[in-house]
Amino acid sequence: MFESKRYYQLEEKLNEFFIMLGGISAFSIAFFKNVFLPPYEFGEVKKHMDELGVKTLPIVSVTGFIIGLVLAMQSQPVMARFGAESFLPSMVALSVVRELGPVITALIFAGRVSSGIGAELGSMRVTEQIDAMEVSAINPFKFLVVTRVLACVFILPMLTVYVDFIAILGGYAAVALILNMNFQLYVNSLLPSLLFSDVLPGIAKTFFFGFIVGIVGSYKGYMADNGTVGVGKASTSSVVISSLMILVMDMVLVKITLIFWSL
Repeated sequence: MFESKRYYQLEEKLNEFFIMLGGISAFSIAFFKNVFLPPYEFGEVKKHMDELGVKTLPIVSVTGFIIGLVLAMQSQPVMARFGAESFLPSMVALSVVRELGPVITALIFAGRVSSGIGAELGSMRVTEQIDAMEVSAINPFKFLVVTRVLACVFILPMLTVYVDFIAILGGYAAVALILNMNFQLYVNSLLPSLLFSDVLPGIAKTFFFGFIVGIVGSYKGYMADNGTVGVGKASTSSVVISSLMILVMDMVLVKITLIFWSL
């Protein structure tokens, strides 16, 4: 009896998971259908970029600086064993630009933004504001969802470039404390090893991450039900699902990047 109940619960969870994937896929298709249709809400996109992106600067600034600082401090003893301390600036810069900067920025962005979108749209759904917009001949999907997703897609790459720069400065702070290296030598050490082919893939994949954050948060909020309980579930599940999808997408994009590099 107990085993049968566990099997039923597992089957139910799997059904919910695949239904959610189908819903997000259909939601994404609806986004691409609406994004090119007028009217174009540039003012709303700009407003959401400010609300969702600019206000994230404080937390990503602190996080980026600590990433670079800790990475350099943790790597220095290991590199010292092989007499490779002179490569420490290059190692920090490449690690941050290729992987750590884009992924950690996206995860922080998902934690703050995806939950916010889910809660905001969920509140509008349960208080019937979205239904009121439909009655008023306003396309709520285009006004509420498309603008937020576009704002996420545009702002996350900008945040990633900023975090990469701050993290490299954090690495310099650690190198200056440990090795007493001046800033000019630090820059001259990392620039020759930092190529455009290293920077471009890390920035390019943040467009996908931004889309994931926006579409998952919007889907969970737009489809919320069961009153305030549903709003809370939409906010929480938005963070979990978007973070997981970001990590899976990163794995896929890294593999694609390695294939192109091998050509």
